[in-house]
Amino acid sequence: MMKNRFSVIVFDLGNVLLPFDYNILIGKLNELKPGLGEHFVKTYFDNYETHRKFESGKMMKSEFIFRMLGILGHIIDSETFCRYFSSIFSENVNVTALLPELHKNYKLVLLSNTNPIHEEYGWKEYKFLDNFDDLVLSHKVGAVKPEETIYREVEKVSAYPSEEHIFIDDIKDYVLAAKKIGWDGIHFEDYSGLIVEFEKRKII
Repeated sequence: MMKNRFSVIVFDLGNVLLPFDYNILIGKLNELKPGLGEHFVKTYFDNYETHRKFESGKMMKSEFIFRMLGILGHIIDSETFCRYFSSIFSENVNVTALLPELHKNYKLVLLSNTNPIHEEYGWKEYKFLDNFDDLVLSHKVGAVKPEETIYREVEKVSAYPSEEHIFIDDIKDYVLAAKKIGWDGIHFEDYSGLIVEFEKRKII
């Protein structure tokens, strides 16, 4: 394959490689007590700064779990909470199937706003991760998308200039933030749209 201008393809995790569905968590909690699932998810997202602090590494796992168990009235233990909280993921096999082929010609980096519970209980065992040269995770680098710092962390591990990076994310603002620092970007909506964008750029 003739080389194009990109050296590094950067993938988001959630809703690109791993769709997630909080209805799964809601269902599990509702089995414990009717309405508990909706109550938990609403309270969780109404207090989004807690979620943000946790995924940016600014809140200890133990404190986060204690707060979450408080919302649940301590009806379950921390281990059960971690399993339930991380049961929301499934693999987008169409997209993950592209990774081995892409890895033959490009450095691959995963860039994710995530947290240690989701990493440990939700996604770290997926085999497609073996295709990535590096994982840049918000809770480990102390920054979240769309902060410039986290994109610069990718450049540090890739060792390529900004303009040789292309980023795929389902959140448009995160793609725009990457473009601001000189990357190219694709707003991910579905597999077929991604293929069209890759073909336009002669990536595949």
